[in-house]
Amino acid sequence: MTPVRLALVPGEPAGVGPELCVRLAQQPREYSLTVFADPRVLRAAADALSLPLHLVGPHASATAPGELALVEIPGETVPAFGRPDPHNAASVIGALREAASGCLEGTFAGVVTGPVHKAAINDGGIPYSGTTELLAEQAGCDVVMMLANDIVRVALVTTHLPLRDVADAISAESVSRTLRITHAALRRDFGIDEPVIAVLGLNPHAGEAGHLGREELDIIIPAMDALRAEGMQLVGPLPADTAFLPAKLRGFDAVVAMYHDQGLPVLKYSGFERAVNLTLGLPYPRVAVDHGTALDLAGLGTADPSSLFAAAETCARIARNRLTLPA
Repeated sequence: MTPVRLALVPGEPAGVGPELCVRLAQQPREYSLTVFADPRVLRAAADALSLPLHLVGPHASATAPGELALVEIPGETVPAFGRPDPHNAASVIGALREAASGCLEGTFAGVVTGPVHKAAINDGGIPYSGTTELLAEQAGCDVVMMLANDIVRVALVTTHLPLRDVADAISAESVSRTLRITHAALRRDFGIDEPVIAVLGLNPHAGEAGHLGREELDIIIPAMDALRAEGMQLVGPLPADTAFLPAKLRGFDAVVAMYHDQGLPVLKYSGFERAVNLTLGLPYPRVAVDHGTALDLAGLGTADPSSLFAAAETCARIARNRLTLPA
């Protein structure tokens, strides 16, 4: 079987992303990797780790240990480890956009992304709220953020909002959209024919029959009932403080949380090292690490590569699942 071709974007060149990509290149794999980066940054990372790195042409099938195909995206500078340079903002965004374009054109079967430094990009004069939003805008589609590990998958109705704005963002449309995209991804990307999705309430005790808030009664339950009528298997709305008990989780294929810190602390506690960030709803799989740039660790060789390894494995598995779908 021909290996699926994945695009790989290291992210912030002064962070741990480049060295994690070098570590990933050393692993035996059944997919090929094409990295979108400045080769000077990658070689500096490889030298710091004393690891071999063989950069080959962009069209090569790079599957051998230590080998990466390269699409060169030169930065303005080669920054010192741990010191982001805003002058590189354009190349960081350019790498993401070019890799995503390759996926949209069918050259690559998916993209794996490392951590970016939002402040450095904005300081470089490029308004940037996140890679999820950037890729959704480029592809022209609605997306959902899901974080997953070996224990649980958690999708979010709202993402990076101040807590005081969350309740206003919970609407029948946002709940329905999240559930539809999550349901479709579980079937298409994870091969689950009849997924069971747990839905958390917004309020403590899922609103306590309206005594602790009416969002469950007025918004969440009607949205769920409409989707149940279409055949979706939805459980809830559940109180968030008990929904993640292991005995309950065994009956769910995913959990939909209303806001960021409602669902993600449990996921990260249960297995941060192997957690990945998926953008559901794109025309191609995108899987990212579930950690930041770790500037204090850059160049030391001590950063844990487990999340990037898991991201690449997950992206390849989803890409193969999509390729087996009927035309």
